[in-house]
Amino acid sequence: METILIIDDEENIRLSLQGILADEGFRTVVAASGEEGLPLAISEDPDLILLDIWMPGIDGLETLKRIREKKPNQQIIMMSGHGTIETAVKATRLGAYDFIEKPLSLEKILLSIQNALRIGQLVAENQALKEKIDRDYEMIGESDAILRLKNQIGLAAPSEGWVLITGENGTGKELVARAIHHQSARQQRPFIEVNCAAIPEDLIESELFGHEKGAFTGATASRKGKFDQSNGGTLFLDEIGDMSLKTQAKILRILQEQKFERVGGNRTIEVNVRVIAATNKNLEAEIEQGNFREDLYFRLNVLPFEVPPLRERREDIPTLIAHFLGYFCRKESRETKTVSEVALRALGAYDWPGNVRELKNLIERLVIMTPSQQIDLADLPMSISKIDPRLNDEQLAISGPLPDSYRDAKEMFEKRYLLEKLEKNGWNISRTAEEIGLERSNLHRKIKGYGLEQKKTSE
Repeated sequence: METILIIDDEENIRLSLQGILADEGFRTVVAASGEEGLPLAISEDPDLILLDIWMPGIDGLETLKRIREKKPNQQIIMMSGHGTIETAVKATRLGAYDFIEKPLSLEKILLSIQNALRIGQLVAENQALKEKIDRDYEMIGESDAILRLKNQIGLAAPSEGWVLITGENGTGKELVARAIHHQSARQQRPFIEVNCAAIPEDLIESELFGHEKGAFTGATASRKGKFDQSNGGTLFLDEIGDMSLKTQAKILRILQEQKFERVGGNRTIEVNVRVIAATNKNLEAEIEQGNFREDLYFRLNVLPFEVPPLRERREDIPTLIAHFLGYFCRKESRETKTVSEVALRALGAYDWPGNVRELKNLIERLVIMTPSQQIDLADLPMSISKIDPRLNDEQLAISGPLPDSYRDAKEMFEKRYLLEKLEKNGWNISRTAEEIGLERSNLHRKIKGYGLEQKKTSE
């Protein structure tokens, strides 16, 4: 049941509105003054407030102002028997949804209430959606590399400087771009993304700059481009290293002048856009090969960011796994799964050539395809499960100390050495024995002694 707070110094008005709204299925709370209504606006958290303007003590406009300071999204309808256009305009500027004159019209006030409540629901849904998007694009990790990156974002985001983000595929360059936008003064304005590698060469100009009706076959109506759509906000040019030289020249001119013409048009359009570009290519090498404009590179590279690959921040892998497990279990309506210790170590020892994107996709697959509640080593892909996590130097450095005795350490090294050589030679005993200078019978004994035959069978 939706709650409506009525703030009016006239008892007859309060009683009349209470009766009408109760008949319509609303719960009502009443206050006879602004002083009495202010704490109720917080404690009762009403869906809507009906607020009289002319009251003794704190008047309606001052009450409106104070409520909006505490609750910016609160829906409020102002009422007055002595209203003027000037008062109505002032109330609207202070954040009132509507202004209704007394004596109150039953049909008008009910219509205004329904419309205000609908707007309130849309505002709440929009806020919830934004929060969900923020969570989905949250940067996960507490490694030194990620903490440095977050610190750099905090320093660069409030500025208007243009940004160039570099890093391998799947490292999270878009996350960095969104974090910069959300921490900037443009956060309430659009964030528009353009994947320069995914748009055909003959369409990219229309995509970026828009076109006028009749500019080319199929242009049946005028259309705004990405620069238009991001006016006042941020334009994220992903994979800019794949953009043609011809388009690079036009982009450079727009970045310098902040104005352009649509395809097939002659009207100059001015925009105010902050540009963030990203690429997985070495642009300096591309410049040397003649594939990228040097002047565009220097124009974009005001604030350079490099996103580290996952293999350089392995300590974040358990945190990322836990985050993705929770996310996909909720998404798929599954009970939260766990990962066994040996599987977690194997995941931590893997090099992740596809970076965080590869890890995210794998966890989604494991959530869906693993029948048990615990994900074990056998559930992992062969490329990961074949790694013996007990023998990985980097994982040992993270997970635990080396053996105390020299003998145990020697055996650990020998087992790892033999396993790697056997895998390299496709488990061909004769070839492996010849390569490492060991008698074939002696190699057989060591394989059996270390239990490597079981390892081969499990693979």
